[in-house]
Amino acid sequence: MMFSTYEAKKFTLPKVEGISEKTMTEHIGLYEGYVKNFNAISKALEELMSDPEKNAHAVSELIRRRSFEFGGMRLHEHYFPQFEGGSTPLTPSGPLAKALAKDAGSVETVVKAVRATGAMRGPGWSLLYYDPEAKKFLVGFTGEQHQGHFVTLPIVLALDVWEHAYILDYGAAGKGKYIEAFFKALNWDVIEKRFGSVTV
Repeated sequence: MMFSTYEAKKFTLPKVEGISEKTMTEHIGLYEGYVKNFNAISKALEELMSDPEKNAHAVSELIRRRSFEFGGMRLHEHYFPQFEGGSTPLTPSGPLAKALAKDAGSVETVVKAVRATGAMRGPGWSLLYYDPEAKKFLVGFTGEQHQGHFVTLPIVLALDVWEHAYILDYGAAGKGKYIEAFFKALNWDVIEKRFGSVTV
């Protein structure tokens, strides 16, 4: 259905060192808001499409907003599972580590690029993509979450650097400390499985 609705997913999050429970709770609430807003826009569009010419202005604005809400929903559905199961290091001999080393020289080079992209001035997402066709990784940034993506490429790792992800714990200037905490808490098994799912 063109105007299908979605349900917010549930995440089993451990205690994350460096990211408070309050931040996580409020962050999940924000994610649930994206789902709620997407559904509300979808419902409104379904009604407005009964006369698309008469409602052309409202439809065009809602269509644009809908992709923003969807992007926020999906990116957070990449973000939260990365903490599930607790901090787990990347297996050095695993396929992801080998692929990162082959493409970029080392895992550390790629992680450094994701960190540096996330540390740029301004809110948004630092994203590690994998291009199955070219067999290459790309690091990208999206500020408005529905713009700036590498079209069709699956996301392997998602780092949220909007202020809501860290301001309660570190203040407005604490993005760097948050990024450090994020990588310490990351479950690389989740990232490994994502990579595996797009290389089969």
